[in-house]
Amino acid sequence: MKIHLVPAAGLALLAGVGVATADQVIITPDQQTVVREYVERHPLASISLLGVELNVGSTLPDTVELHEVPDVEYRYVVVDDRTVLVDPGTRRIVQVID
Repeated sequence: MKIHLVPAAGLALLAGVGVATADQVIITPDQQTVVREYVERHPLASISLLGVELNVGSTLPDTVELHEVPDVEYRYVVVDDRTVLVDPGTRRIVQVID
C-alpha cells in the first residue's frame, strides 16, 4: 500500500507550518527566518554533551533544557557552540543551524 503525503505537505507548507513525514522534517523559509532572528536576539550559553552527535535525527537526553521559539513548534538549544532545533515531543534534532 502506497501512501501519498504530498497534498497534505503542500497544504501545510502553504499554511506556514513544518511537516514531519516519516524521517523527514520540512522547515519553511519563514520558520527559518523567525528562528534565526529569535536565536540572535536571545542567545544561550553553550552546553557540552558527551556521546551525542549533532546530526539531524539524533536524540537529546531528557536532562537538556529546550527553549521555546514563539510561533514555531520546535525548541532550540546551543550544544558545542552550535544551535540546534529540536522536536520537543521526540527530542530529536530536526535542524542544525550554523
